[in-house]
Amino acid sequence: VQLQASGGGLVQPGGSLRLSCGVSGIIFSVNAVGWYRQAPGKQRELVASISSGGIINYVNSVKGRFTISRDNDKNTVYLQMNSLKSEDTGVYLCNWDRSLRGVEAGRGYWGKGTQVTVSS
Repeated sequence: VQLQASGGGLVQPGGSLRLSCGVSGIIFSVNAVGWYRQAPGKQRELVASISSGGIINYVNSVKGRFTISRDNDKNTVYLQMNSLKSEDTGVYLCNWDRSLRGVEAGRGYWGKGTQVTVSS
């Protein structure tokens, strides 16, 4: 399984970005994908996850601002980020596993991250 994250960039506070995570290779029908954030000097944090069955979870700090979705035909998972704050800055990485529990544990496959910088 290979993952490729894209869509990061520099945005002002209050702005929006949409990240994409393309998944290729052997893809089991039952799976889950998560978006992690690695901020400078902080532990890697799971900000959003989605299962193939449609179960979605968010970390409290992004609820109401971020939306995770998936297009199974395109094998792509998106993270729409609105009302961005400076504390959202970091490298965003996607993780693929057979289960949500696996994603939450950081198991499975990782893609290279995409940098998100929120600054005026």
